Amino acid sequence: MKIGIVCYPTIGGSGIVATELGHRLAAAGHEVHFISYEWPFRLMNHHRNIFFHQVDITRYDLFKYPDYALPLAVKIVYISKKYALDILHVHYAIPHATSAYLAKQILGKAKPAVITTLHGTDITLVGRDPSYFEIVKYSIEHSDGVTAVSDNLRKQTQSYFRIRKPIEVIHNFFMPSDDLLGHKPLRDKFAAPGEKLLIHVSNFRSVKRPEDVVRIFLGVKKQLKAKLLFLGTGAGIEGVRQLVSDCQLEEDVFFQGAERQADAYMTSSDLLILPSSQESFGLAALEAMAYGVPVIATNMGGLPEVVVHGETGFLAPVGDIDQMVNRALQLLTDKELYSMMSQQGKVRAREKFSASQILPRYLAFYQEILQIIC
Repeated sequence: MKIGIVCYPTIGGSGIVATELGHRLAAAGHEVHFISYEWPFRLMNHHRNIFFHQVDITRYDLFKYPDYALPLAVKIVYISKKYALDILHVHYAIPHATSAYLAKQILGKAKPAVITTLHGTDITLVGRDPSYFEIVKYSIEHSDGVTAVSDNLRKQTQSYFRIRKPIEVIHNFFMPSDDLLGHKPLRDKFAAPGEKLLIHVSNFRSVKRPEDVVRIFLGVKKQLKAKLLFLGTGAGIEGVRQLVSDCQLEEDVFFQGAERQADAYMTSSDLLILPSSQESFGLAALEAMAYGVPVIATNMGGLPEVVVHGETGFLAPVGDIDQMVNRALQLLTDKELYSMMSQQGKVRAREKFSASQILPRYLAFYQEILQIIC
């Protein structure tokens, strides 16, 4: 098949999943065309079946704000015609599904089939803005096929937008590097022998509650020698830096920024802290589990579909710092419990959320939608 993938190029779950899906599709022999305004953060260019097409955003004095949705639609039309795309898989509803719908109207034919994958904040945050509600609903309902990354997100979408169209749940996937499994190559860079290393990975939006990570770490540090590693960047990072300074933790907390390859940092850590108030899937939790790193997270959104409480980590109510501190200490001081959760996390990630499990589901969904529209 010839497949177009539209995604945001920046660091974030939707972009990571879209690029990894493209890599796997290309490896399986399909021709994959990425369409975005910049080279996607995790996209590798070494495969002969992968192509990138940049959307040019022109600025005119007449327009107070530059437009992306319309140039994207035009680029989709051009790529669809030139390469005879079978599938156009758009990740994130706004504006990607809208641009895809417009492009298909211009093309005036069944192909490419438009598949929209909902990732989270396109529904739970942006989509609930009154300025976008109607266009989000319309774009979803006029996609040829729709998927969501968790059952929780599917239910939220159907309930809030009153979507009549079926939504297929296809979870995210992650494949750990064989070279890193069982190894901690960066551990000595951040933690001394005998110290525990906690990690948080996010874009530092308020829903990730990164300040809670500092408070949890502070509670753990009162009982154990430990260090904390922040991976990622975002608008809320300065507030976190200030809290670290206020708590006099500058020597114990590391801000590593956005890393293209986060795996070495994840596998070098002992515990992932994910205290989000909103998480439609929790890709960081899956990445941690795949490397045998237990997870302390909240019981919100799609996280309970990924982390099994008491088996691959612990879940707690949003904002319950004390419970998350106690659970972290329980894990970090009980070697037998830690080993059990580490092993079960790897097994669950491999058996439920590996590319070998998820890729066939996307391919089957593509074929199903193509049969319906053709």
